[in-house]
Amino acid sequence: MRLIAVEEAFATQEYFDEYLKLAERIDSPATRYLKMYYRGPLVRQLTDLEYRLKDMDEHGVDMQVLSFTAPGVQAFDAALGSEMAVRVNDCLAAAIRAHPKRFAGLGAIAPQSPERAAREIGRIMQDLKLSGVIVNSHTQGEFLDDEKFAPILAAAVEHDAPIYLHPNFPADAMIEPYARYGMMGALWGFAAECSLHAVRMILAGVFDQFPSLKIVLGHLGEGLPFWLDRLDNRYANILRRGGLEPLGMKRLKRQPSEYFRSNFWVSTSGMNTHPPLEFVLSRLGAERIMFAVDYPYEQSAEATAFIRSAPLTADVLKKVAHENAERLFRIPT
Repeated sequence: MRLIAVEEAFATQEYFDEYLKLAERIDSPATRYLKMYYRGPLVRQLTDLEYRLKDMDEHGVDMQVLSFTAPGVQAFDAALGSEMAVRVNDCLAAAIRAHPKRFAGLGAIAPQSPERAAREIGRIMQDLKLSGVIVNSHTQGEFLDDEKFAPILAAAVEHDAPIYLHPNFPADAMIEPYARYGMMGALWGFAAECSLHAVRMILAGVFDQFPSLKIVLGHLGEGLPFWLDRLDNRYANILRRGGLEPLGMKRLKRQPSEYFRSNFWVSTSGMNTHPPLEFVLSRLGAERIMFAVDYPYEQSAEATAFIRSAPLTADVLKKVAHENAERLFRIPT
């Protein structure tokens, strides 16, 4: 069985150098958190392709879909972020050319400069022949439902570029309650922040404006498959009470859950137990779920053992393990 892992982080040494410089100028919960990681063994895991390939071989991962680690280029000012994105994408394309059977990739963009980001999506898909785009959720507190980012979404639709919406630390406006007990990162804050982003996009009418936009969420959908009926119920309740206008809401063409089922895919990254997988399969169907490790933040051994032991039919397992990724990201079979 071919195994394609679709949420696999990489980085460049330039990124670490620039982020640590930023962390010296800006003291925040996020910079303090990341300094802990960016001065340790994680750097080699994110930058060394040969080290990565050994891990893939050891655990039977045939291909990784690489994407630039969070917060990535979105941490910097518009000029540096946009310029670094170009260099990162060139580096990614070179890695794929060197190992075309082992790597595919999602190009980085800097939403800080929406027009430049939109142009870079064209280069990512047309010139570099990558498989989509990575957006590390909010960009300095701003979300993709903001009208200023419409050129990015339009470019994604024009070039049929799936956007992988990867978690980020909660924005400054919401981080304080998460800043204790290690909650701001993957323990809890990532899922809260990224699910917020996705729900904002749905309720803002983004998918009425861009009906063919494709969004991917990790971690089996950041908890949202569990909340779909509740979202529909509460949206309908507000609608019945005439609350849309007072609350600054949009009248959607469909129920919130319908957009999730038609415009979103999810990966298994970091979710290595079978009951959640079975539940999400029951809510979304086998065509919407893809395998991921979340290397190097999660362990390949755990993720591969989980998927190989999953109580799935052979047809469903093939879809989750590789066929859905091949189809969505246009990876040769």
